[in-house]
Amino acid sequence: MSSTGAQNNKVIVVGAGIAGLSAGIYAAQSGFDVTIFESHTIPGGNCTGWKRKGYFFEGGLHWLTGSAENQPLYQVWRNVGAIDDETQIIKHDPYFSYDYQGQMVYLYRDLDKLRQHWLEVSPADAKAIKALCREVKSFSRIAMPTMDIKGVKVKEKGVFAPSMLPALLPALPKMASLNRITAGEYSERFTHPALRGMLQNVVGTQFNATSLLFTLATFAAGDGGYLKGGSVEMAARMARRFCDLGGQIHYASPVERVMVENGIATGVIVNGASHPADAVIVTQDTLAAKDHLFDPPLNEPWMQKMQSNCETLTCIYLSLGVKADLSHLPPYLFLSLDKPLSFAGLTTSTLWVCQYAYFKEYAPPGCTALISSLDGDSYDFWKQCRVDGSYEEQKQQIASQLIAAITSRIPGIDDKIEVIDVATPLTYERYCGTYRGSWMTLTGAGAPNITYPHASESVKGLYFAGQRLQPPGGLPVAVTSGRTAAQHLCRDTNRIFQGAS
Repeated sequence: MSSTGAQNNKVIVVGAGIAGLSAGIYAAQSGFDVTIFESHTIPGGNCTGWKRKGYFFEGGLHWLTGSAENQPLYQVWRNVGAIDDETQIIKHDPYFSYDYQGQMVYLYRDLDKLRQHWLEVSPADAKAIKALCREVKSFSRIAMPTMDIKGVKVKEKGVFAPSMLPALLPALPKMASLNRITAGEYSERFTHPALRGMLQNVVGTQFNATSLLFTLATFAAGDGGYLKGGSVEMAARMARRFCDLGGQIHYASPVERVMVENGIATGVIVNGASHPADAVIVTQDTLAAKDHLFDPPLNEPWMQKMQSNCETLTCIYLSLGVKADLSHLPPYLFLSLDKPLSFAGLTTSTLWVCQYAYFKEYAPPGCTALISSLDGDSYDFWKQCRVDGSYEEQKQQIASQLIAAITSRIPGIDDKIEVIDVATPLTYERYCGTYRGSWMTLTGAGAPNITYPHASESVKGLYFAGQRLQPPGGLPVAVTSGRTAAQHLCRDTNRIFQGAS
């Protein structure tokens, strides 16, 4: 690509998820003519939700890292329109509640309240409790920076607060040691089963302990709020921001192939028609895109490394419309089960339940939208169900098991459930185009800290963004990866990256 001229003005973005919207917004701000092609009928990708018979079910956003004004990432969320002056940000405290055999244990954002409460629950765990609070406090001083790539010209520099260094340097040895064990292993420092259970369920037992501590630190830092309106409204605000900049989004328009001629990306094919471009930014899940969008499949060395290192996170997602006001329940509640629930090769003794009674617009008057999930890789099970014709029957079976488990701990609602909806990994694969229907990458004990390239090594004018490029992923990685892809585009075309609000 040449450094100037209208011939490198046209950019096509594949996917209107958070990464695609971010890439499109930053590219449009920087003077490019940008078009996004999205396979779904709405923006957001995995940051999604759906309506059923008057209920809104949140399907992606549960807390947003960088939603606090003192965080460097906050300016990025403002810049892309995810947060504006009208956005209401809710910060529950306690954030999580755990009903362990009738005993309630709370995870407070306020570390003093957390320490006092947990000491009352289990004085015998005083040493472990105090150590946990010290570690969370230390990690809460570390924020996710927004850095600029080397060699790009920028209107305003990204944010890396110098004040973070004194907190970061002492924490590095602790991070290294915690990275070598799982969150489940970390929880074994506590003797009380309720405290262990709480820590095992915040991020899951298989993630490394660093992920657990950083999640707790997010809450302790006053960050990690939930945006009223959830995933759908957040993505809609970003889409409006993109269109206000002159960008165009074509929905229900899945890209069939990225066109590559003589080692240069020249556009995309949608519904059999060619759409030329001077650059293409692929934000569909990289592991799915590398095989489905290129002929022959694109297998650069870093993609092969990503494939071999990727352990996907998927879930069976249950949404319930309950004809009852459940505002007496904590918003985010873990329920210990009287007996383990097993399905599709997955087993759990604890269920996560989230109720949205505090948002009146999420349900008809006097009713509550409630969600739960069974986490674990069940993709191959559901794939086989689709083949043998038992898919709908198996969805009904897991719905019945989950409902029975929930109503055994929340009595009085079993005859008030009027909407039941089950999403499987195949649902997320179909609507969001994700690899094996996954929504994040598992970073277990000893997992290396890898950031994969945002620019193709073999095709000029081809860029990548998305949460898969920096495990474990999530919304912060999605939005910053879109920003980074746009910076690569600007550097390669000798343009000034416009990243200011």
